[in-house]
Amino acid sequence: MASESRIGSDGLFNTAEVTTSGRPVLRRNEVECFLLSSVDLDSEDDPPRFASLRSGNLILTTHRLIWIPSSQPNASSLPSSLPLSSITHIFSHKKSIKSMFHSPRIRFQVDSVVVVTVVFRGKGDFDGFLTKLWECWRGRAWEEDEKSESEASSGSGAGTVAQGLYGNDGTVRMVGLAGILRKEQEQWESTDKSLQDAFQDLNALMSKAKEMVSLAEKMRQKLLSAPSSQNGGGDDEEMGSKEEMQQWMLSVGIISPVTKESAGALYHQELSRQLADFVRIPLEQAGGMISLTDMYYHFNRARGTELISPDDLWQACNLWEKFDVPVMLRKFDSGVKVIQNKSHSDEEVMSRIRMLVTKTETLRTGVTASDAALTLKIAPAMAKEHLLSAETKGLLCRDMSPDGLRFYFNLFPEIDPTDLHLVKDFGTYGEWVKSH
Repeated sequence: MASESRIGSDGLFNTAEVTTSGRPVLRRNEVECFLLSSVDLDSEDDPPRFASLRSGNLILTTHRLIWIPSSQPNASSLPSSLPLSSITHIFSHKKSIKSMFHSPRIRFQVDSVVVVTVVFRGKGDFDGFLTKLWECWRGRAWEEDEKSESEASSGSGAGTVAQGLYGNDGTVRMVGLAGILRKEQEQWESTDKSLQDAFQDLNALMSKAKEMVSLAEKMRQKLLSAPSSQNGGGDDEEMGSKEEMQQWMLSVGIISPVTKESAGALYHQELSRQLADFVRIPLEQAGGMISLTDMYYHFNRARGTELISPDDLWQACNLWEKFDVPVMLRKFDSGVKVIQNKSHSDEEVMSRIRMLVTKTETLRTGVTASDAALTLKIAPAMAKEHLLSAETKGLLCRDMSPDGLRFYFNLFPEIDPTDLHLVKDFGTYGEWVKSH
């Protein structure tokens, strides 16, 4: 993992990496647990051990506390994070008459030296956040990661040290191709057992959700790092099943989806930011534009059991106008609503449609939405909207027939109204005459 720069005179906070929409970039096996808005981080020491962080969103994960400024970040308020592993003590919250007239506060000690005060000035669930903080701090999820990494490194080290016919435990070592196949078989048997245990009933599945996500992520990384070609001839059926599994594993969804329980009053704002980050890959696959219906399917599929309603998706898309994100919501004249990149150029699309309909063959036969979809590499429904837009701009003419809707290049601007019977032998009109 790359080293992180420190913030503050005492190097207390790390800089937190965020996405283009302002969402935190989570680490491996890290899960978002709670979010509160309008939060300050102050130092109780005199003089202060770090500069106060004012009016930001505080995100609690299984590994860190992440503070992100509500406004545009500047040199004095950068996204910051504090590892939960550095917290040595959380002071108990005592309710009193005096506390009823002040903003709720949480005090904890970092590295047994610095006391940090978290001041909540918003309307979030303070008690819920405090309960979740205690739960994550006591859960010590980061130790499980360190243990897994140490076991992996020790296991690889033992494999390089142990030599000869017998292993450290006295059993016969399997070497060469047989050893590799046996090791792979043991891993797949372990994986199969985890899958069978997880799918016994819904409760077991939910309780093993974190384990399954971690397992899927490891398999995904292994598939991504594997070479595309192997030495020697391989079984076609085996390669086909591997490709199918690779496609399935590459579609592993959002590990830590935004929920109403974790985000509270900021649910739709954080959902909008997460959607803006998620939509980039589906947009690339769809040619830069995708319908709301298709995005609803992709997004809910990635969220697993944390499904959202169509109204939630609609509100999240409308909030993009308030954020500096590279995507936008668009409505065609026909009423169809789509998501597209801000860099999407209608002029470029019109130019490609013009090249398509002015070919010698299509001047005579016209084009359908399916023909345009193949050229533009987008869905036929989106291609039809572009053809209708081209018709509105005067580039195309439509023809309704029993065979369906077809579009032709608009030749009327090239006809001389003073001499309607003049047959031109040049330009697009001339090409159209030759094609007939």
